[in-house]
Amino acid sequence: MNQIAEHLLQVKERIVQAASRAGRSRDHIQLLAVSKTKPLEAVCEAYAAGQRRFGESYAQEAATKIDTLREQGACADIEWHFIGPLQSNKSKLVAERFDWVQSVDREKLIERLNNQRPSGLAPLNVCLQINISGESSKSGTSEQEIFRLAELVSRCERLRLRGLMAIPEHTSDEAVLAAQMVRMQTLFTELAQQYPGVDTLSMGMTEDLELAIGHGSTMVRIGTAIFGARDYS
Repeated sequence: MNQIAEHLLQVKERIVQAASRAGRSRDHIQLLAVSKTKPLEAVCEAYAAGQRRFGESYAQEAATKIDTLREQGACADIEWHFIGPLQSNKSKLVAERFDWVQSVDREKLIERLNNQRPSGLAPLNVCLQINISGESSKSGTSEQEIFRLAELVSRCERLRLRGLMAIPEHTSDEAVLAAQMVRMQTLFTELAQQYPGVDTLSMGMTEDLELAIGHGSTMVRIGTAIFGARDYS
């Protein structure tokens, strides 16, 4: 067993234990392997170990990976999630290749993704990203804008509203993190009551996945614990 396969097993066990402590079913929590900045070989190793959902944050890098795999006829059933800030001039790359975009945070991006999604593909699954910590350095819309943007997405023929995504504050203060996650859980519940197709609360990373699962996360985005430290070179 290679190192990535071992790490995947360890992460899955963490999810099982966190779900058990929260009184939740493990089946209701999805694992997204965050492969941004990682080589294609790492994606293939995780795929060989059974992982099927992968998250990318850089449009051009991700497009190259996806196109290479398709040219090779490899890993055809990967579910690709775009999770990073998306510039409008890169939206076509994403609309044509990805299954999900979790970082939708403005009206212009909604319009572009809908217009650029090929008609031969299934509707693009969308999560609205909330800047739940209110940090100026982070992407995401405000809590007040969520329901207006959700309504816009729901009217788009080539998009499908699935839920919410957030990156809570990077802090060791668990009380601060918990408060932000409670707010996300509340917003998610309110959105799901209004839109029956909403089923995804994407929240929790390597450091805080247990806390996120305890506060209703249905998808955790794990990079470091699977692939090792991020490579910025």
